[in-house]
Amino acid sequence: MLKVGLNYISPTGGPTADLDRTVIRANSMMDDLKEGIREATQETANPSIVTLEIPSKAEMWVNDAISCLGTSEFVDHNKFPNLDEQQDTHEQFTGKSSKELKKLAREGHWARSHALRARAYQHIIQYLPCRLMTPDASVYRDVAVKLCENQRDNFHPLPEFLAGSIMPEYCLTTEGITAMKKILLCIANMSPDITYCPLLPAVVALLLHYNREEAECFENTYRLLYCNASHTSYIDYSFLSHKASCMTFGDLANKHCPAAHRFIAGSTDNIFEVYSEWLVWLFDDLPFDYVIRIFDVYLLEGQKVLYRIALALLKQFQISVSSKGLDVTDVKGSLQAFMWDIHEHMTAEKLLEKAFAIRLFSRKEIWLLQMANRKALVEKGITMVQPRQPFHLTVNTHNFTSTIVTAQEMRIVWSWIPERFSLFSPVLLFSTSKDGYSLKRFYSCCEGYEPTVLLLKTTLGEVCGAFLSSDWSERGKSGGASTFFGTGECFVFTVQPEMERYEWVFIKKPEQAKAMPHSPRQRSPSPFSPEGHTTSSNYLTVPKLNMMKYRLSPFLAVRHFKLPSKTASMFMSGTREGIVIGGGGGQALFIDADLYHGRTEHCETFDNSPLCQENFQVQLLEVWGFQNS
Repeated sequence: MLKVGLNYISPTGGPTADLDRTVIRANSMMDDLKEGIREATQETANPSIVTLEIPSKAEMWVNDAISCLGTSEFVDHNKFPNLDEQQDTHEQFTGKSSKELKKLAREGHWARSHALRARAYQHIIQYLPCRLMTPDASVYRDVAVKLCENQRDNFHPLPEFLAGSIMPEYCLTTEGITAMKKILLCIANMSPDITYCPLLPAVVALLLHYNREEAECFENTYRLLYCNASHTSYIDYSFLSHKASCMTFGDLANKHCPAAHRFIAGSTDNIFEVYSEWLVWLFDDLPFDYVIRIFDVYLLEGQKVLYRIALALLKQFQISVSSKGLDVTDVKGSLQAFMWDIHEHMTAEKLLEKAFAIRLFSRKEIWLLQMANRKALVEKGITMVQPRQPFHLTVNTHNFTSTIVTAQEMRIVWSWIPERFSLFSPVLLFSTSKDGYSLKRFYSCCEGYEPTVLLLKTTLGEVCGAFLSSDWSERGKSGGASTFFGTGECFVFTVQPEMERYEWVFIKKPEQAKAMPHSPRQRSPSPFSPEGHTTSSNYLTVPKLNMMKYRLSPFLAVRHFKLPSKTASMFMSGTREGIVIGGGGGQALFIDADLYHGRTEHCETFDNSPLCQENFQVQLLEVWGFQNS
């Protein structure tokens, strides 16, 4: 390489059939560059001159080809969308910050040109941090020769980890589909730790469009598989991690798409079965021009961006169904039809705009939630594919018996709780109809269970309740003082006369809370003192949770937030005088020591309306736990 002024590094690309024309162009460029060298050498004293790397003629040929063609030889150009190839040939990605690149991808900057997209993909993947011994292109060439020399073009049987996977063809030629299968076969041979990976074929197929050869596609796929950036993942490659991701999507849908979530919960017996298809929506059901725009941002932002886009689709699906007044009996089929006809509902640009308008928590919080879901699956004994054994339990309409709610009502309440708990069937812990109206008995029956669902029916027939994330035994850890405990996963709800859920206020308004460093513990205000009903400008620090056990959801652990008042995290409390749920300006629920009289008000923790008549009498009260507690 020769080095002169200016900072230009030529992009990489693929071969072209017209070699002579390309070499002539390369020679012309070399003449221009030589002239630039003569001018630069006359200004060596100028400190503003920076280094330019001039590629050799051979490198020129390869790099110029990609600028002309943009896509690989594996693409069927009769099926592939034509793009405007007008572009800045000196477009640079080097030196741009991650934030700048994300902005370019979200705005569709390289969606205008196949060549520009090819350069962007190579640049992004090249700088991904990954395992030290990640296989590269040279390894692929050696393995492919040995592994595939006796194979025919179909490369069957395919690896076992692709059982049930989608095998998208997109716009690939027959040779391209063969190359995809060959790469998958080599990955299976080299990585026995990959046991279940439904997304992998789609990733390989999309990379083949913009990689110049199979070996390069193989190397780039491995970099995505084994990326080790902090709290960032691209491809799940075990049944356990895949199902944990599906559960995490269910949690996010529960939080961010409450109307759609409730609609699906009321329309199907197994809501998790619907959410298990979320990656299929994105990479199999959507048209290719949407898929490739999603892939642009996915390469820069990882799996988190896929959650965003699937949530935006789910929201739009519910809006479409509601606006048309449709009576949906097949939710999975209706969702698939919606994805097929997405052009009628929104453009790819609008989809991304809606996706990035959703206020998700940080990568770290989502990663911790996924770890909690993995732990729940392990506790349930679900670590490998179990095709004939449904593992995600819902409320069984035949076995469920409550004196307060119907099985259908309980199914919707159950759909509101975090996914890792809904793996387990409800078990009745306490009921006033059999255990009597005794607070002492209430505590003795409920202690040792975490979480719990409290249901109550008033003498006027109103039904309301609360999901409580912590064990009632926590009340005794403050040395006799009355304090609040619990996490941001607590919520209160109404069932009759209508169903409504009120979550922690910072789920709806996350901008009010800021991340906070660890600091010494402070005592929460007493729920039975005037302090419990006043706001404060002081910030609240709560006891550090045991994150290694993942007993409580790290996704909404209060310790991650700096809250604007002491009343912002008043989730649950209990003394000999009664139990309190929610606080700050009022109490969402208060039930006295006789479990007979109660009160409900608006409170700052849940920003709720009164759950029933403000002063009520309890007709029936039940507490439900989870079979694994």
